This record gives sequence, structure tokens and C-alpha cells, in this order.
Amino acid sequence: MPVLIPFVGYLLFGLANIYLFSMAIKQIPTATAFAVWTAITLILIKIAELAFFNQRISWVEVFFMLLIMVGILGLKIYAIQGK
Repeated sequence: MPVLIPFVGYLLFGLANIYLFSMAIKQIPTATAFAVWTAITLILIKIAELAFFNQRISWVEVFFMLLIMVGILGLKIYAIQGK
């Protein structure tokens, strides 16, 4: 039973990931969607480290995560819309 619960969670989150990513690439270019998806994943992993493993975070890491978020916003705002 201790192995079954994480495995089921892995399957559910994996399927949700595939579905949501496929919805994202319908709205924005694939390269932009992949870059955003990867950046958000990195930020969420860092938040999980803070919450579950009591890791410390430096101001430099916060700064670079903010740069990632600014890059995401820049890609979304200034992306050339295809016809």
C-alpha cells in the first residue's frame, strides 16, 4: 500500500500534465509552451524543496527565479502571433 498511493498520484499527475500541455500548445507556439512549462516546473520544484524538505533559499536564487518569471511574461506578451 505505501507504494501504490505514490504510483497512482504519479499516474494522475502525469495524465493531467499531458492534457494541460496539449491544451497549452493549442494557444501558444510549441517552443514557448515548452519553455514556460519547464520554467514553471523548476520553480515548483524549488517551492516543494522549501515546503517539504526545509531547504533554505538564498536571495540569489529568488532573483534568478524572478528572472525566469519575467522571461515567461516576456514570451507571452511579445510572442509573434502566427496566422
